[in-house]
Amino acid sequence: MEILQQIIFLAILGLAVFLFSRKVMGIKRNISLGYDEKLSDQPLRRWKNVFLLALGQKKMFKNPLVAILHLFIYLGFIIINIEILEIISDGIFGSHRLFQPLIPNLYPFLINIFELLALSVIVVCIIFLARRNLVHVKRLWSTDIKGWPSKDANIILIVEVVLMMLFLTMNASDTMLQELGVGHYAEQRTGFFIVSSLFIPVLKGLDANSLVILERSCWWLHIIGIFSFLNYLPWSKHLHIILAFPNAFFARLTPPGKMQNMVAVQNEVIYAFQPELAPTTPQEGPQQKFGAKDIQDLSWKNILDAYSCTECGRCSDECPATQTGKLLSPRKIMMQTRDRAEEIGRNIDKNGTFIEDNKSLLNDYISEEELRACTSCNACVEACPVSINPLDIILQMRRYLVMEKSIAPQEWTMMFGNIENNFAPWKFSPDQRADWAKNDKN
Repeated sequence: MEILQQIIFLAILGLAVFLFSRKVMGIKRNISLGYDEKLSDQPLRRWKNVFLLALGQKKMFKNPLVAILHLFIYLGFIIINIEILEIISDGIFGSHRLFQPLIPNLYPFLINIFELLALSVIVVCIIFLARRNLVHVKRLWSTDIKGWPSKDANIILIVEVVLMMLFLTMNASDTMLQELGVGHYAEQRTGFFIVSSLFIPVLKGLDANSLVILERSCWWLHIIGIFSFLNYLPWSKHLHIILAFPNAFFARLTPPGKMQNMVAVQNEVIYAFQPELAPTTPQEGPQQKFGAKDIQDLSWKNILDAYSCTECGRCSDECPATQTGKLLSPRKIMMQTRDRAEEIGRNIDKNGTFIEDNKSLLNDYISEEELRACTSCNACVEACPVSINPLDIILQMRRYLVMEKSIAPQEWTMMFGNIENNFAPWKFSPDQRADWAKNDKN
């Protein structure tokens, strides 16, 4: 019977790892659809970002109460999953609490820490569920998050509560079986567990066989739940649990608010002022493309940003365009970018290579109205807790509209013409640019 359980466990473990690895490789392929961008300089600053932003969640502490609650649920779930190492080992070798004989004095202390963290995860998840579904926090209840994204968040919170309850119930029934001296449970005395002991009065009426069934059921459901969560993760916004770390490491280290200029455009301006610097022979290579129309025109970092998005809405909550009723939502920009990358990925999976589908990120996913509503204030970038930059995607797509398609509001077109002809946004000759100061009595 034990050998059969080991075979079943190994089959489930192998399937879970295979499915997770396949999806992760697909996401890696999708991120690689973007053009190359070197972001590996200043490694010490980058590792500092990882520890402060991804692990320490520094930006979230602008709202200390929510930040502390999130830290409990984040660290609690991560640390508790260390216990999975023992469960996996027990499943592979057919053992029970394999680590207990190895660290008999430390073992009860560790399990008690895990239990306290499990309790904190349950409490915080319930609070977060209430904030989403009863309090209706605005950024968690806006139109761009309705439907599946909202359900996704609730599913994850409920699953975490169930997994923690299974863990605590398993420990409580295990402790009772030790006290009853049943089978191999009696061979290992794990000691007193603070939180799961509260479950014992509820289980007092169960006989030994029922307790064994309960303990084994909780063990199997807990590990199958973990494997299922592992494979749900890449399909969910909670992929940020993993991608927040590389996203923080590869964040651009330029000063906040600094926009990336296109070298080709800068050169054209230089050549206008200094024609002697312009190349005299035709330049080889593919024709320069300005801005971004689809995923392939974005940097791999832009796509990594999209997959790292937590959908928390802090960017949209700070966006002046969103708050004044404009169509733009920085959160939606990131969600739509990820959705388009996934669609292209499915196209490649189906056909072996990308087959033109007559769709693009621009217009089919993100509208011109959304792009033009952006004030380029950088508030969304500053607000993001995991170093995502929606503004960069917006700017690249606006560049495409203006420089490739010559599509811009009339006011913009007049300004562009004045800059081109008069070297200023206003319609007067360059030699009159300083006239405004002539009557300045100060």
